[in-house]
Amino acid sequence: MPLVSRTRARGLLGQARPQLRQADGAFWERRLFGDGREWVCAQASGEVLKVAIGTGRNLPYYPEGIRLTGVDFSPAMLQLARRQADRLGRTVDLRLGDAQALELADASFDTVVCTFSLCAIPDERQAVAEMRRVLRPGGRLLLDRVAGTSRWVRAVQWLLEQVTRPLNEEHLLRRPLLQVRAEGLQIERAERFKLGIVERLAARKPAEPTSPS
Repeated sequence: MPLVSRTRARGLLGQARPQLRQADGAFWERRLFGDGREWVCAQASGEVLKVAIGTGRNLPYYPEGIRLTGVDFSPAMLQLARRQADRLGRTVDLRLGDAQALELADASFDTVVCTFSLCAIPDERQAVAEMRRVLRPGGRLLLDRVAGTSRWVRAVQWLLEQVTRPLNEEHLLRRPLLQVRAEGLQIERAERFKLGIVERLAARKPAEPTSPS
């Protein structure tokens, strides 16, 4: 039986990694995060942008009638998202792009969604700033994120970060609520569950002030 060369093996692993991450992520997500994706996606309306669409795991949960655009930096992830969209019969405008520098016009979306992705974006502050930029006045930002608050939970997350940061560049100690407030968005809902480990937010971009008549 011929042996597979090390170079070939690495290539096969690289091709399989998105599928492996999807299966592994789905397993843990069901046990740790419950209905987080449903909670977020059910609130989307109008022109919707999904930042870091990944493999399209959110696609089954969006309401009918929205117009969805999905951005991801990985061509392999976009390919899987396309398959998921085709399987569901959902129309999605999929684009290759960087969450930290979205090639999208200012104030072009009614809703921006980002679920379980801020931990892997190198500059999450810039990413949140970009989400605010492309939101229309009065539009909503919807986030779902792992971000513990209790001392013991954050101690565990710090230990895990010593593995996840060098391995997958995943930052477990980030607090999206702080970044959203820093961008001047108005927090409408902020919930914590699973012992405070998971945080989900709904925030609104202030409407532009009307000119006095």
